[in-house]
Amino acid sequence: MLGGLALAAGAVGAAGTFLNKKRKGTTRRHAANKPVNIWARPGMTVTFRAELMPGRDREQRTARVKEILPSGRVTLYEIAGEHAQGEFDPVR
Repeated sequence: MLGGLALAAGAVGAAGTFLNKKRKGTTRRHAANKPVNIWARPGMTVTFRAELMPGRDREQRTARVKEILPSGRVTLYEIAGEHAQGEFDPVR
C-alpha cells in the first residue's frame, strides 16, 4: 500500500513538472512574437553619432529610415547596411 502511494505521488509530481514546462515554453514563444521597442519609424531622419563619422557635418551624418527590421535594427535610404540604435544620436 505504501509503495503504491509513493508511486502515485511521483506520477503527480512528474505530471505537474511537465505541465509547468509546457506552459513556460508557450509564453516564451509568445514573447518572441511581441514587437521590439520601436525607437525609429519609417521616413523619420536619424543622425549618426559624430564619433562614427568624424569630420562630417551633421547634414552629412543624417539619413532617412527605410525599414525597421524585426531585430530592432534599421535600414536607411542613403547608407547601405543594417544599423542599430546605438549608432545614432538620441532622439529628442
